[in-house]
Amino acid sequence: MQQQTLAELKKGESATIESISDSFVSQKLMEMGVVPGELVVLEKIAPLGDPIAISISGYTLSLRKSEAATVLVSKN
Repeated sequence: MQQQTLAELKKGESATIESISDSFVSQKLMEMGVVPGELVVLEKIAPLGDPIAISISGYTLSLRKSEAATVLVSKN
């Protein structure tokens, strides 16, 4: 499995969340369901590249690219 950040995924790619590197952002993301072990799919990217929309735990979540860059994932 190849590791990268959530911000580096391309539209339609899926990955498993491994960890969150920024402790300040991690609490907020974990409250929204972005937790290690969850499967995530990059659904949409805004025309200018920010924000992105991911599918996780049965719902769609919009994240800033800077937040997504703190989430380490393994591509499936």
